[in-house]
Amino acid sequence: MAAVADRPRPGDPLDPDAAISIRGLVRRYGDFTAVDGLDLDIRRGEIFALLGPNGAGKTTTVEICEGYRARDAGEVRVLGEDPADGARAWKAQLGIVLQSGSGDSQLTVRELLRAQASYYADPRDVDEVIALVGLTEKAGVRGRSLSGGQRRRLDVALGIVGRPTLLFLDEPTTGFDPEARRQFWSLIRSLRDLGTTMLLTTHYLDEAEALADRVGVIARGRLVEVAVPSALGGRESAPATVSWTEDGTRRTEATPTPTAFVADLAARFPGEVPDLAVSRPTLEDVYLQMIGDR
Repeated sequence: MAAVADRPRPGDPLDPDAAISIRGLVRRYGDFTAVDGLDLDIRRGEIFALLGPNGAGKTTTVEICEGYRARDAGEVRVLGEDPADGARAWKAQLGIVLQSGSGDSQLTVRELLRAQASYYADPRDVDEVIALVGLTEKAGVRGRSLSGGQRRRLDVALGIVGRPTLLFLDEPTTGFDPEARRQFWSLIRSLRDLGTTMLLTTHYLDEAEALADRVGVIARGRLVEVAVPSALGGRESAPATVSWTEDGTRRTEATPTPTAFVADLAARFPGEVPDLAVSRPTLEDVYLQMIGDR
């Protein structure tokens, strides 16, 4: 799908079927415009990653959707409701995982989850949630005794125990080691399989590419582009870079037809092409170009 068709145009009506539908969103702080006419739809059941540098308007946009921050202009509907007027029943459909959460709690994992579950009319079974996030062996351990990765799992458990329809994840794997990040990614995918819609903010481009069904790039309060990760910035049609070693020299060629180029290259060598590598622009490459242009 082309990127221009993957987001609403100015003047389009709100989408009643979307988990989140935003039109003309504006938020100002004095003379500074943090969000400047943003239009966005997030589909039910998808993982959507919102990318952008610090100060781009990501957090403000998310906090408006959560109902924690007022807007100056525009229309917003989250699960069919205006978050500015969201009542308790609407809030019960949301799960929120902030950058810092369970921290140094003296309560155990199970105690924290039981307390959180008591706020909801139809919570998930506490032990089921503990198992889902991989903390069964830590159920009786106090929050303050958990490792950083285990605390983030507990944060997610607290966010999903109320059986949310929509889950907000703010930089969920900051500080994780590579193994813990990939375990966490598996957890997020399992939540999507359960039908949970997720809005993810992250500075890790590989995380967005691994998890998101679609990504949106925001810079200076404006949405630059929305697309599937493989198509963002025209990645799927961008020239490929072919590199190889010949006569002791490293050579590089950009080509729109890498298969044909490699076939011609292979004909010049009796065996394997030395040090052959074929690559297209990464998500990080196109992202940095997008935010650098603004």
